[in-house]
Amino acid sequence: MAKATDLRAKSDDQLSEELGNLKREAFNLRFQAATSQLEKSSRVREVRRDIARIKTLQNERTRSTAQ
Repeated sequence: MAKATDLRAKSDDQLSEELGNLKREAFNLRFQAATSQLEKSSRVREVRRDIARIKTLQNERTRSTAQ
């Protein structure tokens, strides 16, 4: 689980890469859940929230540069 302070220290490219990795993981977790192979169901929630944190941070950065 990524903390917001850790994410703020990363560059835009690093955040985009991390977002891609998390989306890929979320995709795999959905498949595991559908085939009843998911071991830690709480990981789905963690990944979704990490994706939301990154998207929020990216949105904040685009808004601050637009002003």
